[in-house]
Formats: sequence, structure tokens, C-alpha cells
Amino acid sequence: MKKAIFVFAAFAALATACNNAPEGETATTADAQAAAAGTGATYSIDTTSSVVEWLGTKPVGQHNGTMKISTGEFSIAEGNITAGNFTIDVNSLTDLDMNGEMKDKLEGHLKSADFFDVAKFPTASFVITGVEPISGDSTATHKISGNLTLKDSTKNVSFPAQVTVAETGVKASANFNIDRTQWGMFYGNDQSLGDKFIRPEVNIKLNINANKL
Repeated sequence: MKKAIFVFAAFAALATACNNAPEGETATTADAQAAAAGTGATYSIDTTSSVVEWLGTKPVGQHNGTMKISTGEFSIAEGNITAGNFTIDVNSLTDLDMNGEMKDKLEGHLKSADFFDVAKFPTASFVITGVEPISGDSTATHKISGNLTLKDSTKNVSFPAQVTVAETGVKASANFNIDRTQWGMFYGNDQSLGDKFIRPEVNIKLNINANKL
């Protein structure tokens, strides 16, 4: 009996986990805004050590992977980010939890017109519109706002981030969720699809390193 109860509890816990949206702060979304005016020194993003991680979920599972940053820079004045931008190579999208034919099929689907449509829109971009310090938060030092362009849509998103500025380099990391439908990605969004339903929330993790020029 105890074994049966344990198995049921484990199954219930797994089912609950699968039914949850990705963990992360929900980014605030608004209309596009004017880019921040950069002042100070320029720090170039190290594209070899910087990465964008993604996670998508559905009632019966999830998939996660990465995309590469192809170019980008920050402007730094008096130890603070005053402006910045980076470009994401959407063609570099890679799934990390599958192998072989299924991996190729998923990556091809995500790159198709159902999602990113890389044939028309091979890159995405983020342009900083504002940076505000956060106090009393052990997980974040700043709130970063910026124009995120996916496909042919641009929205301003705001999210907490951990930012460290040194004389020779900058490190920035963030973990937040966006609603992909706000950028015109509606595929699989109808809950009547049952286990084929794909949640609109997508988790994004940014890990960015930049070096002073």
C-alpha cells in the first residue's frame, strides 16, 4: 500500500510540474520605445561565451535549447549601463533535449513559418531603452527595458537582471518569460488541442559577457 501511495504521489508531482508554465519572472510588455542614448566607454559582447537559452512547455513535456548572439555591445558610464544592443542568430537555434531525427524535426519546425520563419527573418534583436537600479533584491541588481524584435514585430519588454560592471568587462544575466503570441507566434496556442497544446509562455535566459574595447 505504501509503495502504491508513493507511486501515485510521484506521478501527481510529475503531472503538476508538466502542467506549469516555465519558471521565471514574467516580463512586462509594452509598445516599442526610443532607444537609450549611449554615453561612456564601449564594451563589445563576447559572442563565444554569451548565449540565449530558451524553454518551451506543453501539458505532457517540454523542450529547451540555445541560440547564439552574433553581435552586440554595451555603453558604460560611471559603472552603469547607459545603452546597449545585441543581435540573435535565429538560424543557430538548437534543441538540447533530443537527438537524431526527432531533434532535426523539432528544430526545423521551430525555424519554419509556424514559429520564427528564419527564411524571412534570420535574426532577432534587443535594443536597450532603459536601465534602472533595483535595491533589496538578492537575485537582481537592475530592471532592464528594451525593444525585442522577433520576426516582423517589435515590443518593449522589461525584466529583472543581475549586472556586474568592472573596468575591463561586463556580465549580465536574466531569467524571464515572454508571451510568444505578442510577436505573432500563434501555432499550437489553442487549449482545445489537448496534449498537443503548446503554452504561449516561453522562458528566456540571457547570459552575456562583454569586454571593454
